[in-house]
Amino acid sequence: MTERISLRQLDYFVIAAEIGTMTGAAQRLHVSQSAVSLGIAELERQLGVQLLLRYKAKGLTLTEAGRLLLPEARALLARTEELQAGMREIGQTPAGRLVVGCFTTIGPFLLPRLLEEFRAAYPEVVLDFVEGSLTELQDLLLEGRCELAVLYGVDIRPGIEHAVLYATRPHVLLPPGHPLADAEAVRLADLVGHDMIMLDVPPSLHYFSTVLATAGVVPTIRHRTESFEMVRSLVARGVGYSLLIQQPAHDVSYEGRRLEVRRIHDEVVPLTVVLARPAGAQPTRRAAAFAAFCHAAVAHYPRLG
Repeated sequence: MTERISLRQLDYFVIAAEIGTMTGAAQRLHVSQSAVSLGIAELERQLGVQLLLRYKAKGLTLTEAGRLLLPEARALLARTEELQAGMREIGQTPAGRLVVGCFTTIGPFLLPRLLEEFRAAYPEVVLDFVEGSLTELQDLLLEGRCELAVLYGVDIRPGIEHAVLYATRPHVLLPPGHPLADAEAVRLADLVGHDMIMLDVPPSLHYFSTVLATAGVVPTIRHRTESFEMVRSLVARGVGYSLLIQQPAHDVSYEGRRLEVRRIHDEVVPLTVVLARPAGAQPTRRAAAFAAFCHAAVAHYPRLG
């Protein structure tokens, strides 16, 4: 009969892999270092593979087998937590800890309201979030470090499923007194010859360049920045125009300088915002509840598109 591995062994392995030392894992788990070491050694023996390389100076490093096991172990432990919470809350609301990822520039416009309203609707769920780029968030999903992620629907990797939450449309950001600020809407072709401030965060650079290229415009990029608010501050100072997706409630920069927001006259391919999760993974009750909540809620949120 095959010897069964234990959830405790998997927990020791996951925490040790995340922290990088046996000592740190023992402190996190409130057990002795020898208990962690022996538990992981027994897990390796039962699986017949080495999961962690031990170095005195460098700590722990995952082997190839360890890298393959880590997301599976995280998923199994998450399902166990869900099962325990579900048995405690039969017929009640979802419970447990839910980590949601969110693309950096989307976060401030969407996440605070979702956090507040979801917590009010599901008080037994401990909701937390992480921010990151498209690449970072998809890594976190595939590694099992977050169950869901809100990101743009471009460059989605194999192994990740996604559903559209809403579609966005870019706008033109101009400084007061700009020659194009008198119009209610700006034709993209009229941007030729004007300096641009480019938000250089994937997928912004590719998307905005494509939007301009469809109108025959090759942008004259004066400055590039990864900061959303730096773009707005430079535009407010008259350094150039920009294209942005997200629009704050007030059209002023951090310095208090006014900005002119104009819609684009041309037909533009929208950029979708999606809710993503690992493909094929059975969602926990709390993740399913959050997904349903998001789809229902965002339809009533202003200034998202």
